[in-house]
This record gives sequence, C-alpha cells and structure tokens, in this order.
Amino acid sequence: MSLSPFACEDDETITSHAQPNACRHSRLDLPALFNGFGALLEKARIRSTPIIAADLIGTAKRRCGLDDFGEGEFFEALSRLLDSCRDEARLNLIGKIALKVDVLQALCARLKMERDRQLHPNISRQEIRKPLFIVGLPRSGTSVLHRLLAADPEHRAPLMWEVRSPSPPNRVREKRRIQQAAQSSNFFNWIVPTFRYVHAIGPEVPQECVSLMTPTFLSDQFDAMYYVPSYRAWFFQQDLRPAYEFHRRFLQHLQFRRAARRRWILKAPTHMSAMPALLSVYPDALFVQTHRTPLDSIASVSSLMTILRSAFSDAVDPVTLCREAIDYWSDAIEKFLPERDRLADNRICDIKYDEIRCDPISAVRRIYEYFGWSLSSEAEQRMRSLVASQAKRLSANHRYDLSQFGFSAAEVLHAFAPYCQRFGFWHSARAQQKQPARSIA
Repeated sequence: MSLSPFACEDDETITSHAQPNACRHSRLDLPALFNGFGALLEKARIRSTPIIAADLIGTAKRRCGLDDFGEGEFFEALSRLLDSCRDEARLNLIGKIALKVDVLQALCARLKMERDRQLHPNISRQEIRKPLFIVGLPRSGTSVLHRLLAADPEHRAPLMWEVRSPSPPNRVREKRRIQQAAQSSNFFNWIVPTFRYVHAIGPEVPQECVSLMTPTFLSDQFDAMYYVPSYRAWFFQQDLRPAYEFHRRFLQHLQFRRAARRRWILKAPTHMSAMPALLSVYPDALFVQTHRTPLDSIASVSSLMTILRSAFSDAVDPVTLCREAIDYWSDAIEKFLPERDRLADNRICDIKYDEIRCDPISAVRRIYEYFGWSLSSEAEQRMRSLVASQAKRLSANHRYDLSQFGFSAAEVLHAFAPYCQRFGFWHSARAQQKQPARSIA
C-alpha cells in the first residue's frame, strides 16, 4: 500500500501527553460522530458486509479492466489479514472503510504495474545499484535523515504521490496524481488532525519501504494501522524474499519514469528483521543505522502508534501496544546485529540521534564522507532549507514517559541490554531512569 489517507509511520518526536483524545477536533468532531453512527448500526444488528479477499480481488479486476497481478502469490496473506482485522482489530466505521479502500488501492496498483511492465519491457531491465537503506529503532531520526538525503538532486526516494499512483510510469496525468495525493493527505489530517505535527505528510514526502511492499500483503504497514495479532504472528514466520522482490519491481517502475538520478535512498526500521531477504535481492546494498536510547524510542513509537490506531479503532490498549513494541523491536535488533557484523565495515555507517537533532547537516556530511560521496552546494542548500521548514512546523521540545504505557525503564533496558551495551547507551540510559526523556526535532 502506498501512503494512503489512512496510514503512515515516522520517527519524529511527539508530545508524550498526546493521547488518543488529543486527536479529536476541539469543536464538532465529525470523525467521532461518523464512528458513533457506525456503532449504533452495530448495536441495532445492522452489520456491514464482511470484507472477503475473493470479493476485493474481483472488484479490483472489474475496476481496472485487468486480470493479471503478475508474479507472486498473495491470496493467503490477504485472507489472513482480512480475517485478523474482522476477528481482532475491533475496527470502527472509519477503520472498516479504510481497510477496504487501502486493499483495493493496493490490488489496483498491482494490476496496473503488471500491465505497464508488459507494455514497457525496459521497466524490467532497470538496474538498482547500491541502494542505501536507512535502518534503526523507530523514532531514532530515520525519517528526518531520509528526507535530508533525498533532497540531493543526485538521489532518488519513493515519493508519496508516485507510490500511491505508480501507473502510468511516465508523466501522463502527473499533476492530477499529485493533486489526488494531496487530497488524501488532507483527508488523513481531517481524521487525525494532530498527526501533521508528528509526521510530515504530503504528496512529495519520501515514503517508507513498507509502502512499496503493501501490494504483496506481506508488510508491517498493516500491523502499524491495526491490532492484528494472528496476522502478525503468521507474518513473522514467512519468508519475505517475495516481498523484497516486489519491492525491487516497484523501484524499477519508478526508476523507468525518472532514471536520471543515480542513487536510491530508502528507509524502514523494519528492514532489521529481514536482512537475509533484503540482501538476497540487493546484495550490494549500503546501510546507515541510526541510534537512540530505547527508552525514548519505545515511549515515542508507542505514543505514535496509539494515535495512529485510534483513528481506526475505539478500543486501542496502549499497554498492549507498548508490549508489542518492546517485543518486536528488541527481537529486530537481536536479529540485525549478527547480520550487520557480516557486512564489510565500509557498507554501514552509524549515526546517533543526537547528531541528527543537534546538527543535521554535519550528520549528513559525515555520511557522505564515510561512503566517499560528494556533497554539492546545491544539495546542501536544499537540505538547509528543509531543516528550516521543519523547525517551523514542529515545536522545539517534546517529552515522553514510559509510565503512561505501564512499563518501567528497567523493563525496557533489560529487553535491549545487548544493544545498549554495544552502542554506549547502557550507563546513560540507566541515569535517564530518574528524569523524563526529552527530544528536540
């Protein structure tokens, strides 16, 4: 799924006190009224039609006038996702509509991309050379860094509008597609009005890799939006190489449209859980790993996820959500560390969150020097303009508190002990237990 009106994930700081209620309009709360109407229908036993994989596939085929989804099996993944959403996610009316719209959008994108590959054989001949993947714990500066590096004219990142509408692979109706993406962003801001201060949303904002994998229905995007524990458990047991192969096909599609730029800049913290699959598709990949104390990272991502899921369900449990975050990200780090040790030193650069926070241009310059890249004056000026615009959009100080999610600093430190010891967070994190965390975007 490309970044729809209904989902996004980022790592900028947000206020620790931003609870689901903070997402509501101060005046007339139309989304709440809409969901309330849906709840009344449920109580009256006027239930919505179940969302079934075969029905959505048929609808997508009819809507597009196409029937070839290309390589890769996705029926089981889609069916498991829909079953989990029906049985576990406790979706409100907006959530049910969002799920159906997003799945149909992903299916239609897949149909149209396969048609384009047949019409334009050179799409499949596009070479993706030495892409850079930004990884690290969530809310550790990965998205800020993604946008900064993507500002270089020599670089290429998947943009929201083209991920949402990748077909046709040329400039036909480009303005219209960008306008539609802007409308989607505005609609999401209407549903969750405070989210614009958490995450940069817009038609030309770089997107996470999970959006490129959504048409396989093997993507962490769904777990970010909905409480789907059975799908989540199944997903973690799957071989994700097919998802990364589709990811590469998506990049080829976008590169065919605008091939002049030479280096792909990509980003998703979740890559840490799937390094063997990633490297099987991108054997020459480069990496930047951002680092932040897990105390801040887990508190921040738990707050963000509470806000995000609350757009689609009125039964979000922040404690359960935080436990999921601790378990998932500690496991991801545990899987990633031995995999990164197999990489040559010149293929992975480490950057601390404080470097990005205090002097983002210097952090970028260090990455360029590490990989032997040239930072042009034009690229640096674009990056400085981006930093200035972001400073206006976000307030300076944000605080996070694990206690609002029912967990102590000691519990988080225990889960991430090997990571903290290896990257120098152990002593600073233990000292931090006595004071609230603070972040400056």
